[in-house]
Amino acid sequence: MPTHKAVVTAPIGLHARPAAVFVRAVTDTGLPVTITKPGTGGVDARSLLQVMTADFHHGCEVELGIEDKVLNGALSAANAEAALRALVELLESQGAE
Repeated sequence: MPTHKAVVTAPIGLHARPAAVFVRAVTDTGLPVTITKPGTGGVDARSLLQVMTADFHHGCEVELGIEDKVLNGALSAANAEAALRALVELLESQGAE
């Protein structure tokens, strides 16, 4: 399962606008990305409600992942890695707004 770690930098965490921007970016990938914080189960990062209720606060370290079973071949794995890197970059740049 491809995974990448990130830190939530939006001052209000993944709530309201930062959550909506993140969920839209995940949805645009077309991949079933999960987002997890230590000590909890993952939630569907395509769901604004799930992301907002999971309370990913400012400074929270999260792990983004995509299950292997949805990937088929090296090209898909490379696409998944690229998508996760872009999502990490987004999460870590939201505090610079």
